Amino acid sequence: MYYQDAVFKELKKLPGIPKTYLDSGSLKIYTNLDINAQTILENNINNTIKNNNLEVNSIMMDSKTGAIIALIGGRDYNKSQYNRSLNSKRQVGSTMKPILYYTALQNGFTSSSSFLSEKTTFKISEDKTYSPKNYGDLYGNKAISMAEAIAVSDNIYAIKTHLFLGENAMINTAYQMGIKTKLESIPSLPLGTIPLNIIEITNAYQTLANEGVRCEPFFINKVTDMNDNVLYQHKDTKEIVLQKDLVYILNEMLSLTYDYDLIDYSYPTNISIKALLSNKYAIKSGSTNTDNWVIGFNKNVVTSIWVGNDDNSNIGGNDYKYVKKIWANTMEKYLENKDNSWYTKPNNVVGVFVDPITGTIANKNTKKRKIFYYLEGTEPTDIQEVFNELK
Repeated sequence: MYYQDAVFKELKKLPGIPKTYLDSGSLKIYTNLDINAQTILENNINNTIKNNNLEVNSIMMDSKTGAIIALIGGRDYNKSQYNRSLNSKRQVGSTMKPILYYTALQNGFTSSSSFLSEKTTFKISEDKTYSPKNYGDLYGNKAISMAEAIAVSDNIYAIKTHLFLGENAMINTAYQMGIKTKLESIPSLPLGTIPLNIIEITNAYQTLANEGVRCEPFFINKVTDMNDNVLYQHKDTKEIVLQKDLVYILNEMLSLTYDYDLIDYSYPTNISIKALLSNKYAIKSGSTNTDNWVIGFNKNVVTSIWVGNDDNSNIGGNDYKYVKKIWANTMEKYLENKDNSWYTKPNNVVGVFVDPITGTIANKNTKKRKIFYYLEGTEPTDIQEVFNELK
């Protein structure tokens, strides 16, 4: 029913549909609803969330077209017709960070670029400071690579990157990727403090899933009258907005959020669902006191899930465990018997073995070795050191 409401809302905005048809209901509407995807999503939500007061909001989007194939606007339509997928905006937490890190790659950063992870107070102006914290108040107290910062969702690294680039740089990228909400130039922007709608943040991830090509999200493919005369036909709105090579590098880093090799002073944020995943995904989670998110994708589909309370009250400790499990089980079930191949590496991108924590080139003494990806000529070598805040 939530999906149906979304269809009717979009129908009223479509060109070429006479009001007489809308009033009479004499229409055939062909939608993107994938009943298999919808059923899998609903079943996983109903079988996982035990707290009856907790609300949920989720969509699944075709990575290549922007077609919304499944939608959950709440736990129970009979109790609440408020469609959170269409109408609510919530703080998205660290799911905002991939937008920042694409911007960083575009401005010369690499997977190895490092900042010092330590408790930090930023002086914003003469009379204003900002003191963000990492989850659990855990810090590396050393220089860490961008890939490590993404994997463990280091907030200090994110804020340093944001301020280093300038607070407007990330905003421009966000708009290119499909964010519609007006964003403010504030230090906390990478931490998702400005509320967004689930469709717009998923659209940004669809741009990454589609290798830099943004498509407008939509529910309706075609509308005809009862005699099959076509009144409306959806036309693809594809636009290349990001560099394919940089998107590939970022997606590879997002696939490390459940990788044991990135365990260090903190754990990769999605390590708890590692055992549930048989396919390769790019995933980012985000949490605040009141909101819990997971957004992730492969070449086929983007799935976003939010869990929280309508009154913006704090989420209970046990309630944080639901969203990742729902996401993992939904993606795995939906992708059964589908082609799940990962992205093809662009010709100008090279992979080299590095220490994943520091981003420095691996040698015979390196305890952990991981392939990181770079634009050719920007990879670390024995001679060329990585960018390091301390130096």
